[in-house]
Amino acid sequence: MENLILTERFIANTDWATTLFFIGFSIIAINKTVFGIRFSEFSRLALSDKYLKIYKDNTNLQNSFTFSFFIVQLISGAFFIQICLNGFGFINHYTLNSFIQILNFITVFVLAKYYIDKIIAVTFNIEEFADAFNLQKATYRNYLGMFLLGIDVLLFYNHIDNKIVLGLTGFTLIAINILLYIIFIKNNQKSILNKLFYFILYLCTLEIAPYFLLYFGLKKFGAL
Repeated sequence: MENLILTERFIANTDWATTLFFIGFSIIAINKTVFGIRFSEFSRLALSDKYLKIYKDNTNLQNSFTFSFFIVQLISGAFFIQICLNGFGFINHYTLNSFIQILNFITVFVLAKYYIDKIIAVTFNIEEFADAFNLQKATYRNYLGMFLLGIDVLLFYNHIDNKIVLGLTGFTLIAINILLYIIFIKNNQKSILNKLFYFILYLCTLEIAPYFLLYFGLKKFGAL
């Protein structure tokens, strides 16, 4: 009689992911319905900066359209990081618990960065400059978050964990973020030159150092 060797098979429950993806796409659909004209301009952001010119008032940073897309950005960002952690072997399975940990980490990171940003802006009297910078960053990152959600669906449900694919996707996102800084600097040369010292301090304190902390924080998370 042959000896049977039994191996444990882990079957991940992805219902929680389906629910979160549904929430993300529902937010996009609702915004398209409720804010038809605004969404139309927003969807063409890669081709035209008309949206930024129309909705350049700093109050747009905290309105329902921007905030709801910020939620989509957080969901898509947390999913992408989880997919990368799985692809590079830091975690073994997709779980709701690991997603919540990543989501909480990102949320705390973004909010802490925002409030420190406000403190520095008030201290150095560059509130208008900082608000304009944050509005542009939020707008473009919300735009990227909308498309990243679709990429997440493809990577997640097709179990694509190829390190080259994930690395290229991550590199592309980083490159686009760097391009955003270049665009902002180009569009605000006069304001930056007038406050060059404060801009360099601002850039190093809030746009470079925090991402090193984020990297080491996620690396520590993956090692748990």
